[in-house]
Amino acid sequence: MKMKNQPQTVAFKPGERNIFFHILTICNLRCRHCYINPEQHGDHLLLTLSEIENWLRALRGDGPANVVFLGGEPTLHPDLPAAIRAAKKLNYAVTIDSNGYMLNHFLKRVHPQEVDFLSFSIDGPTPAVNDAIRGRDSFQVATENLKKAVGLGFNVSVIYTASRANIAHLPDMIPLLTDLKVKRFFIQVIGLRGKSAQAAHNDTLQVSREEWLAVVPYAAAKAAQAGIHVTYPKVFLEPEETFVCAGLVADNYFVFPNGRVYRCPLCEDHPINSYHLAAGSLSPASGLREDAFFRLNIPEGCVMNKLLQPDTIEYDVSGQALRRISCCLLKQEIRPE
Repeated sequence: MKMKNQPQTVAFKPGERNIFFHILTICNLRCRHCYINPEQHGDHLLLTLSEIENWLRALRGDGPANVVFLGGEPTLHPDLPAAIRAAKKLNYAVTIDSNGYMLNHFLKRVHPQEVDFLSFSIDGPTPAVNDAIRGRDSFQVATENLKKAVGLGFNVSVIYTASRANIAHLPDMIPLLTDLKVKRFFIQVIGLRGKSAQAAHNDTLQVSREEWLAVVPYAAAKAAQAGIHVTYPKVFLEPEETFVCAGLVADNYFVFPNGRVYRCPLCEDHPINSYHLAAGSLSPASGLREDAFFRLNIPEGCVMNKLLQPDTIEYDVSGQALRRISCCLLKQEIRPE
């Protein structure tokens, strides 16, 4: 099978709205790299169906819109099927990001045509790799439910969060994805948020530039050769590329059940959210907010990366940044031909 030789950078789409909607903070797993921060996002919160419907309307906008239902674990929410149908009535494209347990008999309660994509988080090609990160038996449960979803006709994708605990095993995911008949594969870089930002985990999970570039582009190319559509973060800009902040040119909203709405996911560990949702209305938050920084032009590229996780930037002996960090929402993809 032929494929495009080079990954393509996916440009931001002005006018297209993407809602990353955490409808609860409850989860049945305790993943090592979980980014939910109970102090900032709330502990064991669960939105009512009425709140979900009101917030979907408040966030809708006029153009094309996508909503990704997240958690915690979204299938733990008893009203998730009704929330999906409410989103569809508002002409959202709907994705569910799940740990694969498919709780509350989710696969039996939703028709495949009601969900544009059902994404399973799998962080290793074997139980030994995955379960050390996500919990005992999680590999078996997720892969068995993924097979059921494919058999029922759902469009299925897999999300792999690359860290030092599993990045060496990324190429070994390709035979598994092929066997599972998965056609879309999302590779994520581990974020320094939630558990990953804690000192006990930071040094052991964070991936270096050398590790990332040695593994991820190669694995993505091999997956595309196997007929899989692969998407992964750009992370580092080439010298001739222009830095662009999604907070300025795209409509992305990261929504939490305590009402906080962020424009930049790097900021989620801090009370600097741009907006707040209450009583079905989206309002600008007061005080110094994340979006006050988006227009700052610095040699390092992403200003929020410089402010919040400066250890990820390398400098030469004169203090000049060796390379610029791209917006964390800038993606590359390789499509099989």
